[in-house]
Amino acid sequence: MFTLGLYRRAFTRSIPRVRFNSTSATTNGLSWVEYFQLKKQNNRINAVSGVFTGFGGAMLTLTYLGNIEIDLEKPLFGFDPLMVMGGGVIAGGLLGYLLGPIVGQVVFKTLNRSKLKAFEIRNSQFLSKLKIKRPDPSSQSFSNPIPDYYGERIYSLKDYRQWLRDCNAFRRKAKEFI
Repeated sequence: MFTLGLYRRAFTRSIPRVRFNSTSATTNGLSWVEYFQLKKQNNRINAVSGVFTGFGGAMLTLTYLGNIEIDLEKPLFGFDPLMVMGGGVIAGGLLGYLLGPIVGQVVFKTLNRSKLKAFEIRNSQFLSKLKIKRPDPSSQSFSNPIPDYYGERIYSLKDYRQWLRDCNAFRRKAKEFI
């Protein structure tokens, strides 16, 4: 027994010890707290830019449709021309809203140019952690839905810990009831 302890101590001394602290800065220079702040900022910029581009798309469509000459007594595509024009304005707004995150990403990358590389590294680490920790979705049901599969609503360490607890509760319920 004594010799086993000597071998164990000698073996553990040869392995470099690494301390994982979730809130301290790591080799990439971005702590988890800073990463979650940047993630929240990115999502907010994308949402705001989606609203502006959606409004812009609707206005461009409305401007175009307002300048063409349409006979209001003849149906377009079998529908009332005003209904078709209203649908076109809505479709232009939706298309603009869908293009919003593209504009938002450009704005986010421009604003955070110095931290972008560290953010991308931390984002890949975060997504790999999610991939490892997420439960199997094959056992979900209406009474037991899987919690936030892609981690889109995780914006802090507190949210991440709550997500882990929710995943464990999902696994427990899936194991007990199936």
